[in-house]
Amino acid sequence: MRTMTSLEAQNHFGEMIDTSQREPVLITRRGRPVSVVISPNGDAKEALFQFMKVVRELAPLHGKEASNALADVLSRIGHQAKAEGLTEADITRLVNDTK
Repeated sequence: MRTMTSLEAQNHFGEMIDTSQREPVLITRRGRPVSVVISPNGDAKEALFQFMKVVRELAPLHGKEASNALADVLSRIGHQAKAEGLTEADITRLVNDTK
């Protein structure tokens, strides 16, 4: 991930946009992260993946905190799947189809 100060981003806007086509660009002000520029490049899944990588870098989870976060996400996915009428077999098939 490329990092630029807010002044660099302002003065080199075109370069920032070009760079964001290849990787997320973290904008800082006074040494603190204030914004991230991510290009969807026509692929929403790739943009989401890039966003998740940025979050992982800025706020990494470790140990019990990571386990709790994973359990929370899996629980929400399970509730959403149940609300949409998906069975365990449906979910397994969907996961395996994306590999």
